[in-house]
This record gives sequence, structure tokens and C-alpha cells, in this order.
Amino acid sequence: MKAFVIIPTYNEKDNVRPLTSAVLEQSPDLQILFVDDNSPDGTGSIIDELISGNDRVHVLHRAGKLGLGSAYREGFKAALAMGADYLFEMDADFSHDPKSLPSFLSAIEENDLVIGSRYLNGVSVVNWPIRRLILSYFASVYARLVTGLPLRDCTGGFKCFRRSTIEAIDLSRIKSDGYSFQIEMNYHCMEKGFRIAEIPIIFVDRHAGTSKMSGTIVREAVLMVWKLRLNSIISRFTGNKHRA
Repeated sequence: MKAFVIIPTYNEKDNVRPLTSAVLEQSPDLQILFVDDNSPDGTGSIIDELISGNDRVHVLHRAGKLGLGSAYREGFKAALAMGADYLFEMDADFSHDPKSLPSFLSAIEENDLVIGSRYLNGVSVVNWPIRRLILSYFASVYARLVTGLPLRDCTGGFKCFRRSTIEAIDLSRIKSDGYSFQIEMNYHCMEKGFRIAEIPIIFVDRHAGTSKMSGTIVREAVLMVWKLRLNSIISRFTGNKHRA
């Protein structure tokens, strides 16, 4: 069994070494695929050093900062080509605890997508400013109300897919980033009838580096949920499903 943890990086030089050790020690079945967007701080060079001493670590070097959604799309394709049975999304900053990975591996045995939820048992977020916490929480509520997603955390980025789940989704049609990418992937999984489960996680604000959140990412998510809803309505009339 091969489980690839796909980790986009941009200026994460202080995190990639300890994160690599923390991830790989969770299970011998885990491998890491970093997707580095030509980090100016030398993150890519550090990853190359890690690869030279460990065949469970891989990297995609990209020309520049091309976005989170793009990083995951390319990472999914590369991991599938390397024989991945399960594919994780995970942040590089330790906001996603590597110790949760075995819980995902257990839950994915009976599901097609497993999402690490910050809001399954109340609010499990540490060290966030109240403004960002409110934004994130109500972004999930908003996405759930508009799209019908049966999830407490629609925008979370710590998740695990079965290989067959990713293969069933036309990644070339998914162009969004950030919150929006997470919502879009969840929505397509729901539309295709996949088994989706949430497991509780504790989300801790980043250890080092710089947050990737921006107003553009938030605006994209606001518009994306209505695009998904509209495409769903159109599909009912035309019989052409999954147009988004």
C-alpha cells in the first residue's frame, strides 16, 4: 500500500526537515511528495537534500508561485503515476498534525474521501485571531448552505482520497485555489456519490513562515459555491452531470 502525502511549499525552509521526519515516522506506508513553487528562501534545495537520503521523499519543482489548487492537481497526477493508492493533502507549516495521519489511514479503509474537520466537535482551532476564525467557520457554513455539502468543515485542507476517487474527477476542469479548491473537490465527490467522512482534528496556527491567505482567495470561494450550484441546476435540466 502506497500513501502519498502531497505538501505544497513556498518559503517553508524552517519546516520541511522536521515535517519530513514527523510524517514518515507515522507509518512505513507513507511517502511525501513536495510541490515547491521555486521558493526564494531555498526550500527547494533543502528538499533536494532530503531526497538524496530517503527514497520515500519526492519533489516537483515548479517555475514560480502558481497557486495551491494547481499544486495539488499536479501533485495528484504525479502521485498517481508513482502508484499511489491513497493521496493526502497537507499543509507544510504543522497546522496539520502529522500524528493524525494514522487516523486518516484507518478511516479511508471504509470511505472514498476523509476530511480532517476543525468543526466536527465544536471548534478545534488553536492560536487563530478571532476574525480569521469567524471567517473560516462561516465560510464553511456558507458553502454548506449554498452547495448542500453534508460537511461541518467544507474548506479544510487536511484530507485523504482514494486513488479511484481522484481518477474519477476531471482535474483539468478544476481551476480554483485555496478555500475554493477544497470546496470544489468536496462537491465533485458528493455529486459522484462517493463515501465522505469527517474525523476530528486540532488545527494549530502555523509554526513558521508566512500565511498564504488573501482577499482574492476568499472572493474566489464566495463565487465558486454559486457556480457549483448553478451548474448542478443546469445539469438537472440538461442531463449533463458534473459540468463544473
